[in-house]
Amino acid sequence: MTNRRNFIKTSISAAGLAGLYASSPLFAANGKRPNIMWIFAEDICPDLSCYGVPGVQTPNIDRLASEGIRYENAFTTAPVCSAARSAMMTGCHQNFIGANQHRTREKKPLPHGVKPFPVILQEAGYYTFVQGKNDLNFTHAELSSGKDVRQRKPGQPFFWQKTFHATHRSFHREYDDSRLDKVEIPPYYPDLPLVRRDWGNYLKTIEDMDKEVGEFLDWMESEGLTENTMIIFLGDHGRCMPRAKQFLYDGGLHIPLIIRLPNGKDAGRVDKKLASSIDLTATVLAAAGIDKPDWMHGRDLFDDSLAPREYVFAARDKMDDTHDAMRAVRSTDFKYIHNLMPERAWCQLNKYKERKYPVLALLNVMHMKGELTPEQDRFMQPRKPEEELFDLRNDPYEMHNLADDPKYADIKKRLRGKLDQWRQRIGDKGVSEEFRKGGWSADYPTRTLEEWESKLKEWKNYLFKN
Repeated sequence: MTNRRNFIKTSISAAGLAGLYASSPLFAANGKRPNIMWIFAEDICPDLSCYGVPGVQTPNIDRLASEGIRYENAFTTAPVCSAARSAMMTGCHQNFIGANQHRTREKKPLPHGVKPFPVILQEAGYYTFVQGKNDLNFTHAELSSGKDVRQRKPGQPFFWQKTFHATHRSFHREYDDSRLDKVEIPPYYPDLPLVRRDWGNYLKTIEDMDKEVGEFLDWMESEGLTENTMIIFLGDHGRCMPRAKQFLYDGGLHIPLIIRLPNGKDAGRVDKKLASSIDLTATVLAAAGIDKPDWMHGRDLFDDSLAPREYVFAARDKMDDTHDAMRAVRSTDFKYIHNLMPERAWCQLNKYKERKYPVLALLNVMHMKGELTPEQDRFMQPRKPEEELFDLRNDPYEMHNLADDPKYADIKKRLRGKLDQWRQRIGDKGVSEEFRKGGWSADYPTRTLEEWESKLKEWKNYLFKN
């Protein structure tokens, strides 16, 4: 693990920094280092009207997209907040820095030499403010220079990370009934009123978040904080739904990403290249005129000298006290998932999900009664296949596993090889026997039919009462 021992170059002279910055094709026009605004939305896929999603209206984020670059194929490295944010905060895959277990009780320091990027920005003269949720799986230095960017020194550039929480469960019963027919339900769910209602409530939280983002951007403008500011809007991981958050399907990994540049470059452009969430870390440092450290896995999205990404990688490990482990590699056309604990059910006990997901209760009842289609019922089985392979061109919802289809044997072999190389490169430790035997109960089903029916009745009373 040579990369773990590499030191970051923390000594940057003013002259050297100016030289680096002046060479940037993005900001050479005004000769100033840009301010950087990083706007997080929690638990959200690209379910925005600027991405063509029906049943939701997001005029403020749509405007940001029209003024910037909208990325259609951006993916996070983990389907849960603490692991995904730990990766983005360092530009390293979470397993490389030992931050892959969600809600780690005993947090450890980062590997020798690795630093959160706000610290690197501070050392380069930036005022930093990490506001709101900062759920990281490692101990770290102070990430914020202060609590108000308006208190920075005259001419001092700033980095500001702000999280909007509206899209995190719990959802409220506020979506207009008259719009429910416009909602598109993924085919891995039964298209029933309870599912439409829950999905509509999710879209309503997105509209609430959009309004908050618009008000915040207007306030920034009124305070003179948007001049020379690079604004990045993104999600930390996928939507808070069954078969999404906590899993390596696109519902758990596909995130919105919009970047508005201060010089207006590429306004309205749509970028379809693969992008990883850790690329934003390298992109921010490049925009600030800072060389990317050798240990950082992300890559500058605006470096035209780099060939486009062929693959993005992701991992899932402990979620609360639910023990499971999965690894995935995705190209534009295919996804391969390696389930390291196939003996455990996808829907093994997770108290958070059973407390928060009405559709999970519905799926369990319909599974036990034999009312799901075979494709829908696959996710409710007591065991997982060790390997999953999906042809995303013909199966964008990842419902038909082709891992055992001989016609796709070469593709599976290639992707499995890429995944194994990546795991070796990041020092992925896999699953220990202690981990395999630990965590909450792996007994499945987690409740009797009668208990799930009672839970479903509670959800119906909540979702449909006047």
